[in-house]
Amino acid sequence: MVRTEHPLPSPSLGSQKTLVSFQVGNPSARPKVYLQASLHAEELPGMLVAHHLRPALERAEREGRVRGHVVLVPAANPIGLAQRLDHKAMGRFEFDTAQNFNRHYPDLAGAVLDAVRDRLGPDGAANVALVRSAVTKWLQAWAPRTELEGLRRQLLLLAHDADVVLDMHCDWEAVLHLYAEEACWKPLAPLAWLLGCRAVLIARDSGGGPFDECLSGLWWQLAERLKAAGVKHPLPQGCASTTLEFRGELDVAHEHAERDAAAILAYLVHLGVLDGPRPAIPAPSCQPTPLAGSETLNSPVPGVVVFRAHVGDVLAVGDLVAEVIDPTAPGASRVHRITAGVAGVLYATVGERYCVAGGEIGKIAGAQPFRTGALLGA
Repeated sequence: MVRTEHPLPSPSLGSQKTLVSFQVGNPSARPKVYLQASLHAEELPGMLVAHHLRPALERAEREGRVRGHVVLVPAANPIGLAQRLDHKAMGRFEFDTAQNFNRHYPDLAGAVLDAVRDRLGPDGAANVALVRSAVTKWLQAWAPRTELEGLRRQLLLLAHDADVVLDMHCDWEAVLHLYAEEACWKPLAPLAWLLGCRAVLIARDSGGGPFDECLSGLWWQLAERLKAAGVKHPLPQGCASTTLEFRGELDVAHEHAERDAAAILAYLVHLGVLDGPRPAIPAPSCQPTPLAGSETLNSPVPGVVVFRAHVGDVLAVGDLVAEVIDPTAPGASRVHRITAGVAGVLYATVGERYCVAGGEIGKIAGAQPFRTGALLGA
C-alpha cells in the first residue's frame, strides 16, 4: 500500500494543510475504484469505515488478490477538520467563502468538449480513454487560487479517471441510504443491497455541482452535448459515482463500520477489483425512489422538537412525525404537529431538538416526483 501526502496551497504564512491518500494495485489496472470519507468534515462514520478498509486492502495486496486499482482517501477535508467554533465542528462550509465543501465542483463535460469533439472514433473504450486523458490535462493545467480550490483539484486528480467512485458521508440522524444519478444506478445496485440501504434516492441531475455528480455527470452530459453537436461516435458511461450516507453523525461505532467495510470489500470482489469468491447479492432492501419525490419537512413555528416517529419508520400521508412545542405561549403551551405529506420511509431527521421558524425537521423518501430545480439542501 502506497501512502502519499498531497500538500494544499497555503492560505497564510507558516500554515499548510495536507491531504493523504492510500493506493493498492497497479495504477494502470482496471477497474479503478476511488473511495473518500468526510468531505463534510464533521461526518465521521465514513472515516471509521476507511480505518477498517485499510488493513483489509493491505492484506489483499499481500495475498496477491488485487486485480484492479483502489485509491482510498480516509480524511478528504483537512480544511474542514481544522474548523471549530464554540467547541463545535464546522466542517460543512468553508469559513472564508461560506461555500459547501461538497458543492461547486467544475463542469468537466464543458471543460473538455472542444478538446475531444473532433478526435472521437467508433471505439467506445478508446473514446473513454481519450476523455479521461483530456480531463487529466485540464486538471493539471488548473492553477487553484485558494486553499479550497486546491482541495477540489487534488480530489479530482485522484478520482477523475475512476470507474466507480464512493463518496462516504452521513446525515444528522438517519438510516443508511445513498444518492446516485440515473446513469449510475445499475452498476451501483449491488452495493446498495450489500450495504442494506433503507433508501435509495435517484436523480438525473441533483444540481449544485456535488463531488460525485461532477465525476459521473461528465459522461452523460458530454454524450448529450456531443450528440447535440452532431457527433455520433459512442461514449459509454465511464464512471458510476454515489454519495453513501452512513447513518447519522453519532453512529461512529465499530460494529457499523466493520459491517459496512465488509460490504464494500464484497462489492470490490463483485467488480473484479479484488479476487475472491463472488458474493451473493442480497435481495433489495428498499425500492429506489426519485430524489425529486423526497419531502423535506419544515416547521413553520419555532420551538422544542419532540419526535413521534423514528428514522427508518415507514409512514403514510398524515402520519405524525414530530411535535414542535412553544412553552412560552399564552395559556397552555402551543403544540404544532408536523405530519408526513408523502408516503415513504423517514430516512433522516435533524439532530437538534430546537428549531427556528422554517427549520428543517426530517426527510421522507416518497415515490412520486414533485420537486424541480436544485434538489439538494445547503
